Parts: sequence; structure tokens; C-alpha cells
Amino acid sequence: MNEKEFDLGIVKRFFEHDYHDRGLMKWQGFYLSDHTAALNQQKIQDKQQYPPKPQQSLSIVGQILSTAYTQNQPVNLQLNTVDHNNQHFATITTPILGYNGATIVLANHQFININDIQHIELVRSTNWTGNQ
Repeated sequence: MNEKEFDLGIVKRFFEHDYHDRGLMKWQGFYLSDHTAALNQQKIQDKQQYPPKPQQSLSIVGQILSTAYTQNQPVNLQLNTVDHNNQHFATITTPILGYNGATIVLANHQFININDIQHIELVRSTNWTGNQ
């Protein structure tokens, strides 16, 4: 086709009346396989349910925290927070690095208020390495 046969009006009419942009749909094929695998794994984890463990008193929680801290033993923590489906999150297994008043410090330097603990128990596993 040469310049004399080219009609800009045809192109303009095509884009105004015939062409339908699919928007973001055309970009969905560009997800990386590891990204889609991570998304699928997240969906599976979101469907897992973690039943609530019994609510422990503040004195019991304090005693277990004290033992864990002084003996350098990791603990399993279930917090009393829930997701949008009113389901508890997974149990956190961590050593207690320290405390400040009513706040404890976990291994990843995360701060947790002692009042947010639903249930706590010492990890008695012999294969705890501290790298989990």
C-alpha cells in the first residue's frame, strides 16, 4: 500500500467503532509462573482454618513467657486476632527475645502485646534450631 491509497479516515473509524480494547485482560498472560504458584499457595493458606485454642489467663500467659524467656525456649503463640472471615491465624513458633512492660519481642523483632495472646505453650521439640 502506498501513501496515496492510505486513508486516515478508515483508521480513525476502525479505532472509534470496530476496535475494542480489552484493558488489563491483555496483560494477564504476563504473570510469572512463580508468581502464579505463590498466588495459588496463598489461596490454599487462606482456606486453611485454625481453630481457636482455649483463652488462657494473663497470669498463665505471663508464667509461660517468663519460663520461655529465662530458659531460652521457643513458644507456640496463637493471637486473639482474626481475619475477615472470623478465622484465627496460624500459630507462631518463636523464641522470646525480650519484653518491655506488657510488650514482648519475638525473633523477627516483632512486638506483641501480652493482652493479644489467646494461647501460649512451650515448644518441647528437641529439633528446634532457632532458624525456623
